[in-house]
Amino acid sequence: MEGKVKNAFFSSLLAVFLCVNTASGDPFQFQTHTLVLRSLPHTPPTLAWPESETKGSEPDSSTNLSFQLHHIDSLSFNKTPEQLFHLRLQRDSARVKTFTSIVSAALNKTQVPGSGSGFSSSVISGLAQGSGEYFTRLGVGTPPRYVYMVLDTGSDVIWLQCAPCKKCYSQTDPVFDPSKSKSFAGIPCGSPLCRRLDSPGCNQKNACQYEVSYGDGSFTSGDFSTETLTFRRTAVSRVALGCGHDNEGLFVGAAGLLGLGRGGFSFPSQTGNRFNQKFSYCLVDRTASAKPSSVVFGDLAISRTARFTPLLKNPKLDTFYYVELLGISVGGAPVRGISASLFRLDPTGNGGIIIDSGTSVTRLTRPAYVALRNAFRVGAAHLKRAPEFSLFDTCFDLSGLTEVKVPTVVLHFRGADVSLPAANYLIPVDTSGSFCFAFAGTMSGLSIIGNIQQQGFRVVYDLAGSRVGFAPRGCA
Repeated sequence: MEGKVKNAFFSSLLAVFLCVNTASGDPFQFQTHTLVLRSLPHTPPTLAWPESETKGSEPDSSTNLSFQLHHIDSLSFNKTPEQLFHLRLQRDSARVKTFTSIVSAALNKTQVPGSGSGFSSSVISGLAQGSGEYFTRLGVGTPPRYVYMVLDTGSDVIWLQCAPCKKCYSQTDPVFDPSKSKSFAGIPCGSPLCRRLDSPGCNQKNACQYEVSYGDGSFTSGDFSTETLTFRRTAVSRVALGCGHDNEGLFVGAAGLLGLGRGGFSFPSQTGNRFNQKFSYCLVDRTASAKPSSVVFGDLAISRTARFTPLLKNPKLDTFYYVELLGISVGGAPVRGISASLFRLDPTGNGGIIIDSGTSVTRLTRPAYVALRNAFRVGAAHLKRAPEFSLFDTCFDLSGLTEVKVPTVVLHFRGADVSLPAANYLIPVDTSGSFCFAFAGTMSGLSIIGNIQQQGFRVVYDLAGSRVGFAPRGCA
């Protein structure tokens, strides 16, 4: 009896929803997507890196660069899909907390807690507890020594672990030894590069010292230097990076981080002249495809089908890619209670919404999330509900089914409407048929568009034009 009452309640809500959204006397056509149900992905047992371990046939290019990306789960062994998913959500939670610390520190002009000494880099990285999600394999030094590096749009400073180690965490490859590289060069304390650090350190040999701190108390510190990085057959020389001799509290597996943020020390900023200040990536849906994700630098990064929205500047923080979200539609109708004011970046640097490759689940400021969730629940009233799961409060039991109809979800950015595939917002959380609505609320003023919602789109960063674009079906 209780179930019948509940279904009748949701049916009446749906009727009201459709009635309210009827315009000009025409019946409102509630829009749906078909979601083909797939379980959590199983991590492939081996990784192939033909672009770094073998001699390719592609010619070297001075103005374009492309390489593969893999999800960080591929470096985790002997774990079930459920265990990997729980770890992903843990990393996600830590990352969001770190971003909150970064913004708070920038607004208050204070240092993020956890620094191991009295100086820090000009931008505090977003990599907390192994967050970062996607990595590639690249060569460091001359001759190149190949290592795994996390790529992260929420970080700027490039760094890797270096010998000799005062303290190094466990990584898959041998720790990079700068003494064996012909192209490694330290940066003197008085150089312009060193002075660009907020409070640069200086050792007894007059070598510039860096430190990157994290909101969870971990950090990396060592020599600020320049080195050659090799991607496939393309070498990029004199890249400023941190050669870390003391790296504490960071994740296991990769050797370091390649920052793709907007600040001056990030890889896109340092190589802007060579690659025309353009890059893009496409993150594959790992439940539907085993092929790797990809990154492109240069003019080839711009997709002809991309729809662009302007980038906004935070006056207090360079790192993040801020955009303007005007509203969200569910089932073809704008969600009442969601307006541009909920995502506005104010003149003091508070609020706003960013695009981030290293956050998995999109976080919306709480009022916007509640309005979106309620609209989705009404449109999905025909689906059997399941208990809450971790940070997800809207879940469904879809066991025994192969596909279902779900309401459409469209993000309305200024100048660009982005219609999400169903798999980008209703995701498996176990191998038993439980699926959850992949958005979450945040009490922070900062909202984040995460990588689950970005799956399958080529996300284009045209920094020369100060805009970000979204091209559907961009991983082909």
